[in-house]
Amino acid sequence: PHQSHNSWSVRCNSWGVRTTMPSNWPRLRDREISSGGLILAVAVFIGIVANGRFYSAALTALGSSPWLWPFYISLFGSFVALLVLILSAVCHRALVKPVLIAFLLISALVSYFAIAYGTVVDEEMIANALQTDGAEAGDLVSPAMLTWIGLVGVLPTFTVWRAKLIFPDWRTETVARLKLAGAAGTVLVGSVVAFSGHYAGLLRFHGEVTNQAVPTYALLSAIRFAARSAPKTKHQHIELGTDAAIPPGDRNHELVIMVVGETLRADHFGLNGYARDTTPQLRSRKVVNFPDFWSCGTATAISVPCMFSNLGQAKFNTTTAATFDNALDILARAGVNVLWRDNNSSSKGVADRVTYQDFKKPPLNPMCEDGECRDEGMLAGLQDWINAQQGDMLIVLHQMGNHGPAYYKRYPKSFEKFTPVCSTSDLGSCTGEELNNTYDNAVLYTDYFLSKVIDLLKANDHNYETAMFYVSDHGESLGEHGLYLHGAPYAFAPDTQKHVPAVMWLGQGIKKDIVMASVADRSLHRWSHDNVFSTLLGFFEVTTVAYNSKLDILERTHIETSSQN
Repeated sequence: PHQSHNSWSVRCNSWGVRTTMPSNWPRLRDREISSGGLILAVAVFIGIVANGRFYSAALTALGSSPWLWPFYISLFGSFVALLVLILSAVCHRALVKPVLIAFLLISALVSYFAIAYGTVVDEEMIANALQTDGAEAGDLVSPAMLTWIGLVGVLPTFTVWRAKLIFPDWRTETVARLKLAGAAGTVLVGSVVAFSGHYAGLLRFHGEVTNQAVPTYALLSAIRFAARSAPKTKHQHIELGTDAAIPPGDRNHELVIMVVGETLRADHFGLNGYARDTTPQLRSRKVVNFPDFWSCGTATAISVPCMFSNLGQAKFNTTTAATFDNALDILARAGVNVLWRDNNSSSKGVADRVTYQDFKKPPLNPMCEDGECRDEGMLAGLQDWINAQQGDMLIVLHQMGNHGPAYYKRYPKSFEKFTPVCSTSDLGSCTGEELNNTYDNAVLYTDYFLSKVIDLLKANDHNYETAMFYVSDHGESLGEHGLYLHGAPYAFAPDTQKHVPAVMWLGQGIKKDIVMASVADRSLHRWSHDNVFSTLLGFFEVTTVAYNSKLDILERTHIETSSQN
């Protein structure tokens, strides 16, 4: 209850504090607004608040000369106009508030990752996100993220929901909407015409800038991803290498362990000349290092299936690759015992037709604590599996490795050699030193894990021709140029996300079959994930038309054939 006091009202608020306000002062929720007005307000809000990264990218691309400021003002106006046109086309009657709320929440989420990590939400990033498990997604949640989404997403969403919309008759509303769209179109066209040279240069030579626009590029990518993923006519699985066979006279069985690394960049790998010795164990075991090795993609969902495919990066896409056999399928057909052990999210379809074991959780992985399972746990019981097999064996170990942003979770405390560390997923709140220290500690643990793999192979060297092949799936950005994590579009991604470490350890049996001096020379050549397919077939001396000796890093089959002749 309240008492009238002249032209003022006296009331108690929810905390019991008496406040006064004009009695004729309309409350916000009582103010009426047209759907067009609400659309314009939301477009302006998104254009201002959620697109700092977009404008920053434009400034970086074109410069900050005072003469360019009229263009930047037009860029803001044209982008808001574009949002108004899009929203005007999809917001009708009952859909107005739900669509605007969806745009606000999507913009808040996408803009957070753009600002915090420099992430571009494209088709491959969406695919990668959909394949991320709960634990990995949980690592991304931080107080900064929740605060940003609350202020930029939830708060304006509440305002939109409480707004009192005016809905005139359909003819009046249609005319008003057409006027709004016409005005927006005029602004858009006028801006482009007035600054046509600037827009042409930006789009032609700096197309990566438009990838930062929120939420338009993310929504366009989602549409493309949905179209690509829509149910299509199911194609029959196509077998490759149906002629695959192991030479009948081969009595020396192979035991090869391939370790698929996670998020390890080449320039933080000690063997590649990094200032810190992050690979002391590998150095002592005299591995063959490949300092010029490059990934097929910048995300696990692309790189892992690509490296086992014979398509190569130039022709690779996940849909086509899933239709054909990969290297594991061909090896299994030739009689090799294939086992995939995974401490990551999955094999991304690569191990669908071979033996697959999930070591991301107990009881298979005995080295789990606080929800984090260690890569070393994948070695548990592996000797027993080896003892139970007959013939050749390929074991693939898919690491958790350096998966971010929670690098501090990726290694036991005993490996915290470099301090201080970044003990949070909010990477922007850590100094560059803390971030690099934490990342390098995780590299040290991978070095240790690979040394344990080599020790296992050494214990079997008297019974098999043994080898280890390690290669990371992609690299990582650690704050350079404002970028964090990985998954940037390959054409625009920095080398830190594409240049990866790769090493081989070769047992005594295999060393007898190849010229080590030649291997040392070849290790300095430029290699990529395109070479993994034929290299794996070459390890097992498999004869098949699918094998390409020119892509085999060791050219082992070619060398052996020449020596036999």
